[in-house]
Amino acid sequence: MSLPRRALVTAAALTAALVLAGCGSGATGAAGELAPAKGSTAPDGTVVNLSPNQERVTTPKVDAIAALVPEEIRRKGTLSVVDSIGSTPPLDFYANDDKTIIGVEPDLALLIGNVLGLKVEFNPVSWENIFVGLDSGKYDVGLSNITVTEARKEKYDFATYRLDVLGFEAKKGGGLKVTGPRDLAGKAVGVATGTNQEKLLVSWSEENVRNGLKPIDIKYFQGTEYYLALSSGRIEVYTGPNPSLAFHAVQTGETEVVGTYSGGGADVLGKIAATTRKDNGLVKALNGAIDEVIRNGTYGQVLKRWGLDNEAVKSSEINPPGLPKL
Repeated sequence: MSLPRRALVTAAALTAALVLAGCGSGATGAAGELAPAKGSTAPDGTVVNLSPNQERVTTPKVDAIAALVPEEIRRKGTLSVVDSIGSTPPLDFYANDDKTIIGVEPDLALLIGNVLGLKVEFNPVSWENIFVGLDSGKYDVGLSNITVTEARKEKYDFATYRLDVLGFEAKKGGGLKVTGPRDLAGKAVGVATGTNQEKLLVSWSEENVRNGLKPIDIKYFQGTEYYLALSSGRIEVYTGPNPSLAFHAVQTGETEVVGTYSGGGADVLGKIAATTRKDNGLVKALNGAIDEVIRNGTYGQVLKRWGLDNEAVKSSEINPPGLPKL
């Protein structure tokens, strides 16, 4: 859970920014904590624009797809998008003005709004409140690195738009490689609560115990809190969306991604999807809009802009097989 281009940030400046953030810096957005200068780099080395002036990719309205939008949403003329304020670059975060929401998720949301002829209204909340708001009908759709799971499919409809790849971040040069549960046995590993990464770690820890190995010492963090824990050695590894971890590792130069894993687990290719309340009639419009931007190339431009080309899908799927229930 994509880029215009200007200045690179030095490792020294980034280290200083992290120290300031830990000492009560006024910045609350991820860009404020990560990069006090004008720009940064994406996982593939692309220079990223962290300013509020995003020069975003746009695309025309397609009437046939817009006609699929439920009448109630068409009448109000807006698409209410809920996103997690705890996300980190390059997914969904604040620009260096500490108020403009930027990242690959907002860019894709705006493209969907373009195709559907709707003004996109962003609603940043904590992770768990995404689902509370969708359940109540307060928000139309969630775009916040949400993985399709079999449990979630009981309550929500999904239109996929990106592959779900999890990463494991550790201090650079430690020699650790993570390919499966035994590599993390007995290690202090950070994760965000309520995520599929947490479910993966819990299942891996249980597997280790069954095999006579030490359990994983799971530590919980929200947002960018894990940066200092990893730097100080309080945790040895952090597990999260691979784009975020790769982005952070490139910026600091002090950590590295030491392994990746499908967000859908060993048996299912994990997929990220636009998420809406089940049977509310919106999913076909979302699916059509995503397929349109894939077809016309603007989707590819957005992913390339944020260095996430390797997570592209060839088409959007409605409610594909998801992460199995534990």
